[in-house]
Amino acid sequence: MAQDTIPAPSQEEKILDSLYREDQFYVGITFNLLWNRPAEISQSGFSGGLHIGYTRDMPINKRRNLAIGLGLGYSVNTYGQNLFIGEDENTGQSLFTNLEDADYDRNRFTTQLLESPLEFRWRTSIPETHKFWRIYTGLRVGYLYSFNSNFEQSDNDVQQSKIDELNRWRIGTTFTFGWNTFNFHFYYSLNPFFNSDALIEEEKVGLNVVKIGLMFYIL
Repeated sequence: MAQDTIPAPSQEEKILDSLYREDQFYVGITFNLLWNRPAEISQSGFSGGLHIGYTRDMPINKRRNLAIGLGLGYSVNTYGQNLFIGEDENTGQSLFTNLEDADYDRNRFTTQLLESPLEFRWRTSIPETHKFWRIYTGLRVGYLYSFNSNFEQSDNDVQQSKIDELNRWRIGTTFTFGWNTFNFHFYYSLNPFFNSDALIEEEKVGLNVVKIGLMFYIL
């Protein structure tokens, strides 16, 4: 008579438990590389990125270990390199040159983007635990709404933010895999930073982005 009886879960509770979703929020940190550079252009200093966002997880099978993820996020990135971006005072056109022989304190550009990831997701998750293997791959489309190129010398400071040759719409492939908290993340941009009008001595500036880092997921 003194024992408490724990009621069995109702059918409704079982259904709710079986409709779990995974990895709704993400936070990532990356090291950024510039590929397909002109021969005179090189990276220097630290180039990194911070990525945060929300992804709607939509399972597509009964076991719920396969899903489509669609979301919205924010990304800020810095790139240290020796590409100088200036402006012709007479025509207002952008000028691109390398700083190979120049003496300067800092030269980098910073970007801020709104991004939408689209992922195909595979994982070994079950409702009772959040520790599982995952492989996520897909595309990430973004709009680069803020760009700032900053060149600093002891007696000179040049900043450029309005560059007609910039490809503001960004699209890249992503691949993320890992166990539990730590997940390795890779990103490669399918289109270059600058269009074909950006030239250094008749060579296209281009610059595709590779991001390598860690991604953390939160329910």
